[in-house]
Amino acid sequence: MQAVRRCSACAKHAAGGLVQNQEVSLLQRRGAACIRYLSTSEKRSGVQKPGEMTNPTHISLASLSVGHGLWQVEDLSHNSLIRRAASVLTDSSSSFLSQATLALTDALTDYSKAVHSRIIFQKRYLASVGKMSPSEEESLQRAISGWRSEAAERLNECKHYDSTWIKAVNLCKMAAEAAYSSGAHQASILVQTNIQVAQSQVEEARKLSSEADKKLAETKVEEIQRMAEYSAFLEGSEEHEVHEAYLRED
Repeated sequence: MQAVRRCSACAKHAAGGLVQNQEVSLLQRRGAACIRYLSTSEKRSGVQKPGEMTNPTHISLASLSVGHGLWQVEDLSHNSLIRRAASVLTDSSSSFLSQATLALTDALTDYSKAVHSRIIFQKRYLASVGKMSPSEEESLQRAISGWRSEAAERLNECKHYDSTWIKAVNLCKMAAEAAYSSGAHQASILVQTNIQVAQSQVEEARKLSSEADKKLAETKVEEIQRMAEYSAFLEGSEEHEVHEAYLRED
């Protein structure tokens, strides 16, 4: 009985190996038939298109892969490779634009915050002119000076990132044109959409910074008027004190 089982197992193993060999042989025959078909089709047409795989000796321009028992031919013509490269270019330029947009909008936002903070302390100072102790006045002046320096630093950042952002936009525009001319229309449309989104975000951040600059200008005008009034008040007080002293001498 053991001998019979062993023979049966051997027979199954041999049958399995035979089936595998038959499958491999079938795939090989299909591959050879595919190559012969490509060669025969080329000879019949008599037309050779630039950049395309036109005979079995150019097999390096295409890859034959097995998937679920079927042979698939991957298009690796020059035009296809150019379209892929154009798509990679649009992806890279879009990433560059995204980072530059984030840096610029953050810088503009920080600048707006610094300007608003300066305005708050400056108005507090103007409202308390002549009513503060020397230590309170010094503290407010130090805060105003600090936020003025902070705003100046953020403004320099805005100028730096604005230059980078403009370069990123121009690069994306060139990438979009290259993608469209190479036939990668979807990639071209996508990068143009990214440009529009970036421009909208930057425009909104610039609007906020412009509003901050406008309020700062108004505060400066208010400061000039308030300090002029305070100076006139001090001069009037000194004249009044001098007049009273003159009357007491009489």
